[in-house]
Amino acid sequence: MSGCVRLWCLRHAESENVTAEVAGAVPTAPLTERGHHQAIKAAQTLAGEPISRVYSSTALRALQTARPLATTPGVEVQAVPQLVEVGIGRHEGSSDPAVRRQTADVLRAWVVEHDLGQRVADGETGHDVVARMTEAFQLIADQHRSETVAVVGHVASLTVALGQLCALGSLVWGTPLPHAEPFLVEWDGRSWHCPAWPGATS
Repeated sequence: MSGCVRLWCLRHAESENVTAEVAGAVPTAPLTERGHHQAIKAAQTLAGEPISRVYSSTALRALQTARPLATTPGVEVQAVPQLVEVGIGRHEGSSDPAVRRQTADVLRAWVVEHDLGQRVADGETGHDVVARMTEAFQLIADQHRSETVAVVGHVASLTVALGQLCALGSLVWGTPLPHAEPFLVEWDGRSWHCPAWPGATS
């Protein structure tokens, strides 16, 4: 008997890899000063929610976004390796505009054309990303029946995974997830739902 699980998901706050236009997972990139303020604002937005635990990608920018969310005594931040950003193999950390364009093209193929077999260089396929993200979300849901949690991740991996899990299709394409703006995802014990994808127009 599975109770409904509410997951407040958000992309990490603004970080130095984003402002420097560096491609890839870039796990050591920290938040910018603006990003730290965004993380605090996200925590204020969720202050009234009964969050029992905060889950985060292992990337520094995600952890720095997650920590302000754990304001209630006893609430911990747990790093989850499966929540990291999409890996782009040998192009990791590139600032080449052509690599960024290719990364965007691959993500579009995954989300709009449902071609999960594509990848950037020797990086992950869409199948790889969806599989590991689905595993992470299911493990979280199984541990928090009838509870509310927060999940801090990344724009590409959250977009492709939740697009698949919540059957949103190309609705998630066109408006990238904003930095540090929480949106709700629910597990009812049988399927995943996202009542409102940020910026989406039906």
